[in-house]
Amino acid sequence: VQLQAFGGGLVQAGGSLRLSCVASGRAFRSYTVAWFRQAPGKEREFVAANTWSGSTYYADSMKGRFTIARDSTKNTAYLQMNNLKPEDTAIYYCAAQSLSGSYSNPTYGYWGQGTLVTVSS
Repeated sequence: VQLQAFGGGLVQAGGSLRLSCVASGRAFRSYTVAWFRQAPGKEREFVAANTWSGSTYYADSMKGRFTIARDSTKNTAYLQMNNLKPEDTAIYYCAAQSLSGSYSNPTYGYWGQGTLVTVSS
């Protein structure tokens, strides 16, 4: 499975962006898909996950602002981000196939290249 993330950019605080993660390979639909982010000088942190059964999970600071979704017909996962804040500035990575059994643990089998989101105040 190969993942390609795109959709990042520069946005003002309060604005929205939608990130996309396009996957190759049929196995994508059977994997948990997640988004992580990494800000400069910080560790990679969990953002959201979507399991193969459709369950969704979010980090507390993203609840109510971010929405993860998946279109299996297009082998694509999305992260809709609303009401963005300057502290959301980071490189966002999509990942597939949780290896730890814990969706928030950044131990995934496949990673995209990351897409930069910059939120100005």
